[in-house]
Order: sequence, then structure tokens, then C-alpha cells
Amino acid sequence: MDHAIQGLMDSAMNNIKAMVDVDTVVGDSVTCDDGTIIIPISSVCFGFGAGGSDFAPKAGSAVSEKMFGGGCGGGANVKPAGFLIVSNGNVRYLPVSGSASAFDKLVDLMPGMIDKVNKVISGRKTKKQENQKEAEKIEIID
Repeated sequence: MDHAIQGLMDSAMNNIKAMVDVDTVVGDSVTCDDGTIIIPISSVCFGFGAGGSDFAPKAGSAVSEKMFGGGCGGGANVKPAGFLIVSNGNVRYLPVSGSASAFDKLVDLMPGMIDKVNKVISGRKTKKQENQKEAEKIEIID
């Protein structure tokens, strides 16, 4: 036999589950005229509590079973965290607040850093090839 507190817990958890789903955290995307896709991201926090107690019937009472008293409560907080912006094959996270975390900044800088590293490596390869050609010319002249 289920206890009355179990019914309270099940009801509250089902309501929270209906309220908080993936669409609450990652919103519907919006496509702009230039093909840029904007996806809203939210932060979701919720708390929940429940409690109860069984009471023995009073002496001389017509009620023969134990009585139950209980309650539950909860709260939710949904706030916008930022936006994922997909444009020209690049993905960028734009936080709503002005204080982005170090990880957010790293993700934003990563595509540019990869391009710079690739340019430096190709520049070194090109410079090395040019130096080898110059060395071969010098050997031929000698």
C-alpha cells in the first residue's frame, strides 16, 4: 500500500517534469534573412520539498485508522543565459550578462586561434621551403 506522502511526491514531480524539459533550456531556433541561426539558451533551477506525519486517532474517536497530515512545495527559476549563433559555418556563444566565463571566452576565441596557428605553421613551411631553394641555388653557384 502506498503512503500518502508518495502521492504528494508523485504529483509534484510530474508537475515539475511537465514544466522543465529540454525546450525550456534550449529554445526554438530563429533563422535570420542572411542565414544566421540564433538559438536561445536558458538556465533552469528548481527546488522541491515535501513532508508529512501520521497521527494516531484520539482516544474515543470514531476514526479507527491513523490520520495523515502533509504538504509539499517547490519553486522554479528560468533565466536567459545566452545565445548560440551559427553563422558562416562558425558557432559562437553570446552570454546575456556582460561577465562571460573563461570557458565561454575560450570557445569564442578558438576558431580564430586555430586559423592563426595554421597560418603560422604554413608560413614556417613556406619559409623553410624558400630557404632550401636558396641553399640549393648557392650550392649550384659554388
